[in-house]
Amino acid sequence: SSEHEPYLHQQHSPVTKFSEDEEMARDAVRSWANEELRPVVRQMDEEAKHRPEILNGLFECGFMGMEIPEQYGGSGLNFTSACLAVEELARVDPSVAILVDIHNTLTNNAIRFWGSPTLQQKWLPRLSTDTISSFALSEAGSGSDAFALQTRAEISSDGSYYTINGSKLWISNSNEAGVFLLFANVNPENGYKGITAFMVDANTEGVMIGPPENKLGLRASSTCPITFENVKVDASDILGEVGMGYKYCINILNEGRIGIAAQQLGIAKGCLDASMPYLLERKQFGTPIGEFQGMEHQYAQIATEIHAVEVMTYNACRMKEAGNIPFVKEASMCKLYASQVAERAASKTIEWLGGIGFTKDLLVEKFYRDVKVGSIYEGTSNIQLQTIAKIMREEYR
Repeated sequence: SSEHEPYLHQQHSPVTKFSEDEEMARDAVRSWANEELRPVVRQMDEEAKHRPEILNGLFECGFMGMEIPEQYGGSGLNFTSACLAVEELARVDPSVAILVDIHNTLTNNAIRFWGSPTLQQKWLPRLSTDTISSFALSEAGSGSDAFALQTRAEISSDGSYYTINGSKLWISNSNEAGVFLLFANVNPENGYKGITAFMVDANTEGVMIGPPENKLGLRASSTCPITFENVKVDASDILGEVGMGYKYCINILNEGRIGIAAQQLGIAKGCLDASMPYLLERKQFGTPIGEFQGMEHQYAQIATEIHAVEVMTYNACRMKEAGNIPFVKEASMCKLYASQVAERAASKTIEWLGGIGFTKDLLVEKFYRDVKVGSIYEGTSNIQLQTIAKIMREEYR
């Protein structure tokens, strides 16, 4: 009634109510994913590689420069829009979603936040139009203990360039990447305070990409070892300040975790997209199986958990966008919970679909394979729990 209208206008919007720009971005990604991506998902999974026309399409549609300002050829949108794009892509193919997620939420944003004007001018136009990026942090001996990395960067006598030597492991997007955001230690005596971030052109002499890992899921996404052998990098290619790489890394992965939650949310929704129509059509004992109470309770439970993930994820987005609200705990929570719910959703939907769910006729078995890494990459579930617990202790002291 009209007497409640002034009250309503004072209220905040629900976190799952999106702006016109955000809705347009989401709808554009959804439409492209269903029309262009869906027909080739199975083939890319089997061939374990992205098709060139899919990668070109991501750039042409503006999905690779979501938050890059328009002056550099980007879409000039916000973090929520980038996460909506990741979610919608993951509903169709999580392998493409992870490529877009790493590129937008890690590399592009790191350059926007800490890159010099020269570095921004050099890379942002390329990153928004034709160059895929890769985040080169992990090594054989430094996974969760990321700052134990052994890759070294030695400064030249005149200080004009650095020589990088070392190896990286489990590096996503590495086969397609035109540039690496690489973390190396310039001063091992200072421990993690020697870690520095470099923008390294993939064509630089001495950069060698190893063969892709033969993975359980996200098979179209390339995950390779990389060796850097006497790689010369100009001092102007340092991102931000020398010795601050560890800080940039922590900050960018904190928000990157929200992107992973969006990917897991997309997988969970994709599982429902694939299974719900079947539950309403398939009859046993003269009744659609989705109308049996035992089934109703199961999909109602999963839908409730998916809604909780959605609210947590987009609330974390809004907290991050506010700019002055700590969101590290919430980012860890939504990444942790999203990976748990998505794994449960993928497992349950295979059961609901029965025999056909266990075949490759539907994409649910692929979601089941793709979802598992959600509890591993960009901080394992145990690391998320540790982060949450640490912040809780500080809050209660």
